[in-house]
Amino acid sequence: MPSLRDIRTRIGATKNTRQITNAMKMVSAAKLRKATGAATAARPYQQALSATLQRVAAKAGDVEHPLLSARTEVKKVVAVVYSSDRGLCGGFNNNLLRKVHEQLRKWKDEGKEVQVWTNGKRARDFLKSRGYPLLETRIELKPAHFEAQTQDLSKWLTQNFSEGNFDEAWICFNQYKSTFSQIPTFQQILPLSITGESAGDADYLYEPDAAGILGILLPLYLRTLLFQAFLETEAGEHAARMAAMDSATRNASELIDRLTLEYNRSRQATITKELIEIISGAEAL
Repeated sequence: MPSLRDIRTRIGATKNTRQITNAMKMVSAAKLRKATGAATAARPYQQALSATLQRVAAKAGDVEHPLLSARTEVKKVVAVVYSSDRGLCGGFNNNLLRKVHEQLRKWKDEGKEVQVWTNGKRARDFLKSRGYPLLETRIELKPAHFEAQTQDLSKWLTQNFSEGNFDEAWICFNQYKSTFSQIPTFQQILPLSITGESAGDADYLYEPDAAGILGILLPLYLRTLLFQAFLETEAGEHAARMAAMDSATRNASELIDRLTLEYNRSRQATITKELIEIISGAEAL
């Protein structure tokens, strides 16, 4: 049975832990408001751009563009994986990376060569330990870095896809749904796929022409997809960490209550034992 000193030490250590987890929860909550605002505000822009592409494609007819060039046979695949740099966010990283591992293994079983570009330490360490070749790793990314990183990644993907260095590119990230729900998402980004939809009765005039506009919109759409994945990952990470720290704080409070009860019982038992010894000694005299 632990001594009173041991129980007091555990209570003190648990209180310190609760203080830390509660502070981390508050920090994540503050960051979450800004991150979710950015992620949700960017979604209508992406949807509007996608709708514009579809309307332009309906007028453009058969357009040839390097980003639309589908391969007859897919031999090389590039996966761009988004994760966090730090842990303590529940299953945010593990749920995604397990699914990524399954998909990469499936591609390899199909005879495809797989290469990975990682954003975040967790993805880098997880995939590197399993022997996947890493093209590039970006870590310690802040929201202020997202635009520059998107430009670099988009430029690399566009150039290497156009040169035929790979046949398909996918992004793998956690899509933010709510504070308690982040959905592992796999989305093919190259070759881009747009379906021309009829604009109805509207008659649009394109200057210089629909094909020329598509040549501008397609790289922009690719950058938008990459940038949105950064925003979704940022929001999901803070949401998952806030939920995890809230759960840890509540568990610490429950443990403190149990330890306090155990301490009081042990203390009462010690006092009772001492009283019995005193009474027994008095009776013996």
